[in-house]
Amino acid sequence: MNWLEVSMTVDGELAESVADVFARFAPNGVMTEQGVKYNDAEDAGTPTGPITVRAYLEVNDQLEETRQQLEESLFYLGMIRPLPAPVYKQIADQNWMEAWKQYYKPILIGERLLILPAWMESPDPNRIAIKIDPGMAFGTGTHPTTQLCLELMEKFFEQSSIENRKSDIVIDVGCGSGILSIAALKLGAGRALGVDIDEESVMNSRENADTNGIGDELILGVGSVQEILAGKFEFKTAPLVVANILAPVIIRLFEAGLADLIKDGGAIILSGILQEQEQSVIEAAQAHGLRMSERRQVGDWVALSMNR
Repeated sequence: MNWLEVSMTVDGELAESVADVFARFAPNGVMTEQGVKYNDAEDAGTPTGPITVRAYLEVNDQLEETRQQLEESLFYLGMIRPLPAPVYKQIADQNWMEAWKQYYKPILIGERLLILPAWMESPDPNRIAIKIDPGMAFGTGTHPTTQLCLELMEKFFEQSSIENRKSDIVIDVGCGSGILSIAALKLGAGRALGVDIDEESVMNSRENADTNGIGDELILGVGSVQEILAGKFEFKTAPLVVANILAPVIIRLFEAGLADLIKDGGAIILSGILQEQEQSVIEAAQAHGLRMSERRQVGDWVALSMNR
């Protein structure tokens, strides 16, 4: 089946009315798009600017009649307030669920890791495969912040003896898709705790864990530093803590007790830090008794490994 896309870019006052008109003729609903303005690094974004309204008309014997009725409705709406001309575009139907997958390929990380889309077979059996569904929460392995974190984690476990590794516990603050917790367990950690303030992320982490054959060795729950320190979970400290979050959030978490999660002599890996924010994070960490161990950078993104 083919489709005829019809779109119109209008201001916010007209968008709802145009969407109502489109919806009368589009069997699969209407989509709106608008720009987003970000005030700072933590801002979730505020919609701004004109809105593009899109709908899809089924290409069939009634298409020309449908299009004429649509334009008549837009004409009457335009009598109230002038409208731009609608824009039409032919769209060939396809299996969208399969088509988008072509953009996700295996990603080699460090010396041993491989981020693998969940539907693929591993092209390199000598690497440790971490299967992640890219449609899930933050942390698919495609972003430099996640890759830097994984590289530093790999190095941490390389430096640990096999005996220590099996008893190692990892705490993943802001676990997102669960990719770091899963990687820690596949690298040899005995247990991992992943927490996130978003309940959907916790659910996604469990789904990805199941895909990777990870069971009870991964504890997941809704929460953050305060909940861990308060004893909500099975353990309060770990030899390795990871936090791949935005820099301002990392700084706030230090004030909430992030450094207290690290066992004496243990390490923390911090990522999600823009280069211009790096010094503020280092100062916050040093103020809580941590010292720099290693720094890595890709583009504008920095990851830090620090010891207690």
